Amino acid sequence: MKLRGRLSLGLVIPIVAVAGLLLGAAPVTATAPADPADFPAGYTGYHTYAEMLSQMRATVSAHPSIAKLYDLGSTFQGNHEMWALKISDNVGRDEAEPEVLVECNMHAREHITTEMCLYLTQLLTNNYGKAGAVGRQVTKIVKSTEIWIIPMVNPDGSMYDISNGAFQGWRKNRQTFDYSNKVGIDLNRDWSYMWGCCGGSSANPGSARYRGNAPFQATEDQLLRNFILSRRINGVQQISEVLNIHSYGEHVLYPYGYTKTAVPADMTQDDHATFVAMARQMASLNGYHAMQGSHMYIYDGDFIDWVYGDQHIFGFTWEMYPKWGCQCGGFHPPDTVLSRETTRNRDAALYFFAQAGCPYGAAGLAGKYCS
Repeated sequence: MKLRGRLSLGLVIPIVAVAGLLLGAAPVTATAPADPADFPAGYTGYHTYAEMLSQMRATVSAHPSIAKLYDLGSTFQGNHEMWALKISDNVGRDEAEPEVLVECNMHAREHITTEMCLYLTQLLTNNYGKAGAVGRQVTKIVKSTEIWIIPMVNPDGSMYDISNGAFQGWRKNRQTFDYSNKVGIDLNRDWSYMWGCCGGSSANPGSARYRGNAPFQATEDQLLRNFILSRRINGVQQISEVLNIHSYGEHVLYPYGYTKTAVPADMTQDDHATFVAMARQMASLNGYHAMQGSHMYIYDGDFIDWVYGDQHIFGFTWEMYPKWGCQCGGFHPPDTVLSRETTRNRDAALYFFAQAGCPYGAAGLAGKYCS
């Protein structure tokens, strides 16, 4: 894990400052941007990598007591870093508080997810210490929780997707191989838990669902894994919840994706009840549909299955706007919908953050598991 600084108690020292499986028949054409590194015309409300990083740095500058920026290491191509923003009332300390991780843009073409992560950084920092119902909720969350937000897990792929003034329909990272002239690994099929087990990924390097030739072959997955493992302190994982944001379909998904069995041998009945309760509550707040991931389709080696199966973290996936079949832009909806489609998730996100101290409480099991 490439770090700027060192590790202390498993914490990276800060630098201050699945819907759709195919690549698509052809790129979406649009008017070329004035800046070749920008989104096409009509989509410039989305953040490029440079704009995302600039906003995160501005957030730290505006809220230095509750926000710090962390560099988790270089992605495969070497010209981008994976950045995480930590939000907490004592942000420079590793407190004995539950931790939450939110990550976005694992799949390159799902740019709306970066906007969701950036919205959450603003929701939590701009409302901290403020009056009103939202201000009180946010203040309570920030005072009791350490929140990590990674807006762009796959910057190499994301920036490739907007190259040459047109959307390329790209899903994977931009990793190259000495055994194939194809490019890229699906970052949501390369995780070790049930990797390649069940027909939900591909061994073909040319496939959009290519899982790599071994778990964690993808550089970006190594970085994300290493960060999560660094949050194990004295053998105890500090992260209690993970939110994995994708597009599209408008779903709240919970494990497992590798099997359609609701409660397989590697899940307890109480954990299943907790997943169902939390997913249904989030869906009631944002208008999505709650279901087990495999009810969408079988997938294996995915991030959320690893988060729960390997680390026993309550992990969920949001599939954002649009709904399937609505002809609303698919992976590339216009930037005019961004404010509406991020803010609609405000209450679901606040609910999710508020459960970090005892997720089992959502299923009425707090007395059994949370002292």
